[in-house]
Amino acid sequence: MKDFGCYIEGTWRPAETNEWIDLHDPADQKVLARIARGSAKDIDQAVVSAQVAQQKWATRLPSDRARILYNIAQIIRDKAEELSMIECRDAGKPLVQAKADANAAARFFEYYAGVADKILGNSIPLGPDYVDFTVREPLGVTGQIVPWNYPLQIACRGIAPALATGNAVVLKPAELACLSIFTIADICQEAGLPNGLLNIVPGFGHEAGAALASHPGINLLVFTGSVETGTAVMQTAAKNVTPVLLELGGKSPNIILPDAELDTAIPLIIKAAFPHSGQTCSAGSRVLAHSSIKETVIERLRDSIGQLTLGRGLDDPDLGPVVSASQRQRIEDYIKLGQQEEADVYTGGRFIGDADQSTGHFVKPTLVCPASSSARVAREEIFGPVLTLLPFDTLEDAERLANDTEYGLVAGIWGRDIGRAHWLANRIKAGQVFVNCYGAGGGAEIPFGGYKKSGFGREKGMDAILSYTQIKNVCIRIDASNVNF
Repeated sequence: MKDFGCYIEGTWRPAETNEWIDLHDPADQKVLARIARGSAKDIDQAVVSAQVAQQKWATRLPSDRARILYNIAQIIRDKAEELSMIECRDAGKPLVQAKADANAAARFFEYYAGVADKILGNSIPLGPDYVDFTVREPLGVTGQIVPWNYPLQIACRGIAPALATGNAVVLKPAELACLSIFTIADICQEAGLPNGLLNIVPGFGHEAGAALASHPGINLLVFTGSVETGTAVMQTAAKNVTPVLLELGGKSPNIILPDAELDTAIPLIIKAAFPHSGQTCSAGSRVLAHSSIKETVIERLRDSIGQLTLGRGLDDPDLGPVVSASQRQRIEDYIKLGQQEEADVYTGGRFIGDADQSTGHFVKPTLVCPASSSARVAREEIFGPVLTLLPFDTLEDAERLANDTEYGLVAGIWGRDIGRAHWLANRIKAGQVFVNCYGAGGGAEIPFGGYKKSGFGREKGMDAILSYTQIKNVCIRIDASNVNF
């Protein structure tokens, strides 16, 4: 077991509270490590450190910033196995998924290393007497609150574009899973990132997280998590008129049209539904199947789900444990609620482990067919290995059902007729729409964000640059009458 303190100005130190929080392996509940219980004082020290470092960083040549980010990417690749093992035990995800997260972390730094010297402004023609142009400038210090489900990937998703655009970072990781982020701090230092540009203050959300959200020295607040917490973060940030970038919940549909190629669609829909045991905001947690193929789809989903394996992440099963006892209880309550709402539970719904949960927080993958689209299990984000299915008759029905939640993060459409798929894609209110594929957020190149209560702003891709910079317009009047030759 190891202790991880606060990382401020390039050094590790205990929190001002000198208190610690235990992190547990969700597969067996053994203590993995302790993290510092950060407080408002630690956040303030981190922000001051970031402000000083950022002023120098913003004046560095973009090509210099790019080289350091590329170095970080290379070291992440060199240490991918170590990072994967940490993420696997800490978050409970299967090893193959943890390896994918390490690869994604490296890709974010590679991608934004290539972007750093290509952040361009525009020239605006105002006639011969004026020169007018825009420049994109860094915001300053970005505060980043990172969730427990993808600590490695989501941390790097925010750190890389922030640094590429000349900002500094103060990051508050989740208290349930965050160990890989501390390794990223050491990697950044090894790669030559100046001290103070990345600061990490662990702790509880209502303490360190609230202090970060309310700090007047934060120029952008980036949050990934639940709608309820995101709303509170936004309200707190509003007191300082701090802009926010929010990536919140999802109840993303996969729409199966009658001409869909099921041999291709079903395996990918299963993969989309259960990444990290369904603890993924962009998971395809709903299936909308055309009535003519509903029974066939149910049968094939049941067969596929029944073959999924569960186990600790290090054994590389299809599904690992969920993150905590409270998360397991939440999922169990939703399955019971579905039964109360007269839904058909076709598989799963049974929990693995002793009564005292000593063997870990395992939940069997479950397929639920609600009696109507108004059922709570059909509309609310469960955040676990529970897939719901509803039938539809027409394209208009599919459109209505797809949009009939408060979320709008991702959607998938499956069918050979691209005209019908395109018709639906134009009408679905979601930040990403995949046709005959499903990326669960996609790669570093694809902008990611939501409609409605799934949040606003975009991460990933070139569009993230818009979130991490602000536009300045410069207008110069030229008096040509005094020019002599």
